[in-house]
Amino acid sequence: MTFKGWQKTSLIEYPGKVATVLFTGGCSFRCPFCHNPGLVLAPQDIPDLSAETVLSFLGDNRRLYQAAVVSGGEPTLSPGLPDFFQRVGRLRLLRGLATNGSRPEVLRALLAEKLVEYVAMDVKAPLDWEAYRIAAGLGREDGQVLERVRESIALLSRAEVQVEFRCTAVPGVHSAPDLLELAAQLRGARRLALQAFRPGPTLAPGLSSAGRYPEQILREVAVQIGGWFSSVEIRA
Repeated sequence: MTFKGWQKTSLIEYPGKVATVLFTGGCSFRCPFCHNPGLVLAPQDIPDLSAETVLSFLGDNRRLYQAAVVSGGEPTLSPGLPDFFQRVGRLRLLRGLATNGSRPEVLRALLAEKLVEYVAMDVKAPLDWEAYRIAAGLGREDGQVLERVRESIALLSRAEVQVEFRCTAVPGVHSAPDLLELAAQLRGARRLALQAFRPGPTLAPGLSSAGRYPEQILREVAVQIGGWFSSVEIRA
C-alpha cells in the first residue's frame, strides 16, 4: 500500500490520542469544497510514500504514538488497507479510518475482522439525493451512492467501535435547516461534529474565496440537537 501524504503528529484525528495520519490518493466523490484537490484529481502527480516507510517509522517511535489514522482521498478504495491495519495492530497501536462511506462492504469487513477501533465518517448533506449529489459533486447517474452512504451510516450506528459522524458546513451549500435535517437523520448516534468551512484551496475554485461558515449558526444548531447525541462538537 502507498500513501500520498503524511501528517506525522495529530491531536485531533483520533479523539484523545496522539496519532499519525496518512492520506491516500483518489476519491469516489468530487466535493466542490474539498481542501485536498490534488489527492482527488491528480494523485499520480504526488510522490508515493510506502507503507514500509511508515511502519518502520512507527516501529522506531512507537512510544510517541497511540494511534494511526488513514484518511484521504478515500482510503477504502485501496485494496491494501486491511493488510496495513493488520500490521499497525501488531505494533500495538490503535487504528482509525476517515471515510465518506461510499464502500460499506469494506467497512463491514474491517469491522468484522476487528481491524479498526475508530471510524470517522463525513456525511456531506441531508440524505436526499439532490442535496447529496450537489454536495458530493456526483453525476445524476450515481444515484446508488446515496443508498451505499445510508448503509454505511446504519452499519456504523450499531458498530462496537468509536464512531464519529462529521459534517462540514459550507456557505451557500448548507443552511441551518439543512444541518438540522441531517442531525435528525443521524439522531441516536453517539458523536456528531459540525465543522465550519474555512477559506482555502478547494476542488471547485469558486469556493476558495468563500467566507468561513458562521460559528454562531453552528452553535445555535448544536443547542437544538444537543439531546440527540452523546456528544456534539463544534469545530470552527
